[in-house]
Amino acid sequence: MNQPKIWLSSPHMGGKEQFYIDQAFKQNWIAPLGPNVNGFEEDIKNYLFQDGKGEIAALSSGTAALHLALILLGVEEGDEVLCQSLTFAASANPIVYQGATPIFVDSEEDTLNISPFYLEEAIKDRLSKGKKPKAIIAVHLYGMPYKVKEIQEIATRYEIPVIEDSAEALGSSYEERKCGTFGDIAILSFNGNKIITTSGGGALVSKDPEVKRKAIFLATQARDQAPHYQHSEVGYNYRMSNICAGIGRGQMEVLDDHVAKRRAMHDLYKEFFITSENVKVLSEPEEGIFSNHWLTVIRFSENNEFSAESLRVFLEKENIESRPLWKPMHMQPVFKEAPYYGGDVASRAFESGLCLPSGSNLTREEKDRIFKALNGYFEQKKVGLQT
Repeated sequence: MNQPKIWLSSPHMGGKEQFYIDQAFKQNWIAPLGPNVNGFEEDIKNYLFQDGKGEIAALSSGTAALHLALILLGVEEGDEVLCQSLTFAASANPIVYQGATPIFVDSEEDTLNISPFYLEEAIKDRLSKGKKPKAIIAVHLYGMPYKVKEIQEIATRYEIPVIEDSAEALGSSYEERKCGTFGDIAILSFNGNKIITTSGGGALVSKDPEVKRKAIFLATQARDQAPHYQHSEVGYNYRMSNICAGIGRGQMEVLDDHVAKRRAMHDLYKEFFITSENVKVLSEPEEGIFSNHWLTVIRFSENNEFSAESLRVFLEKENIESRPLWKPMHMQPVFKEAPYYGGDVASRAFESGLCLPSGSNLTREEKDRIFKALNGYFEQKKVGLQT
């Protein structure tokens, strides 16, 4: 095989990243603070909040942001936290960091995100057992906004704060409001495969200046105000470096372009599968939902000759990366004892779904290879059925 690898979602530089990095070197800001960190936080704030009234803390990862969000909401050992089951493990792991118990909730079919019905069922049942959950972690899966109105209504009624996991959804919006601005606290990720990257990094988002102040305090080893090193709380080394933030500043300048290109790739997949009886492309279910389509997700119908796994293997032989959907957390060995509320929506999505190459830097030639391979897979299957 001589053809180069086509990646699922690879980093895509815009050109200005090196400028901000060079500035940091010239000014000797090689530290977890500096002009790029401040500038990156300001860039994100201005992007997310139309009125500019938001607070951003740039951190070392989205996982770090989620961990701090749980701490800031008072989650402690013995507490329970409701969490979407169909998600990446980083959405759930920080719950365990705190000694708390994750309570997993199934998805709904429209967006594959946390089900309002099963969420309320879980809350009622935990309350009946004398355990009020301390927080809800709701995820915008693959950039598709969750049902914000329904989830917020339930959270408000039961007075449970929402951590909005917007790690995959920078650039997505719900009713013309950016994802990352709905939760009591929200988190972003800038991992290498995300819509924009800082190589590794994340951010905590809030509307409360005190939340940002406390997050940065904890993220910088919780050092008290004193001439010597004094610590009254346990802290963490979670702050973003000025070099990584410089990459982020350059990336913010091309964010909307990256979103447009991923959405255009999603449209190509929709057009390819438009007449298919076997494959459905996950798309916005209603007006007012705008996905960045970080990854395009397809789902195979049940009881047919095609499958997500056979397509994945076929594409792999063509040196094209695709990936199964996240394996639901309630099916993971590490969480086998955790309570779960729901049916089989998440598990069926895992079995039938596949993420296709979605990078904003895919070339015309790479796109041609992808669709040629897709054609080859389905044509091969048809021929196989006829022999």
